[in-house]
Amino acid sequence: MHGETKDKLDDELNPVLAEINSTRPVLEQVANKWSVLILTVLCSQPSRFNAIKRRLDPITHKALTEALRRLERNGLVHRKVIASSPVAVEYSITPLGRTLQDPFVALVAWAKGHGGRIAQAQQAYDGREDRGASADAGGGGR
Repeated sequence: MHGETKDKLDDELNPVLAEINSTRPVLEQVANKWSVLILTVLCSQPSRFNAIKRRLDPITHKALTEALRRLERNGLVHRKVIASSPVAVEYSITPLGRTLQDPFVALVAWAKGHGGRIAQAQQAYDGREDRGASADAGGGGR
């Protein structure tokens, strides 16, 4: 990496890392497996529980319920009970949740653009005979 590029990257990342105790809890809520996908679904339109579940198959009922509750608690999703027979519930993204749309679109574009390289790296790693030894040799950071 060139010196100037590295310095710029350090300038951007060091404040983030310095405040890891305040950013980590937020990132854990927003950047987990199902939250990103649920919010991406809701960016396009409000949806009922089963519609979200169908779009995110194979998410389990329990995982979707827990994720929607967490997102509602964090102010990213609004839950609206619709008085019908039977009673229905519709979920929509809040203005705060909507602020994540651009980063999520960028993340999806990145995943599409680099998914093949990730798959190649996984295959190369899985084909190595020494793959467990190098991680264990580091001194047990976990």
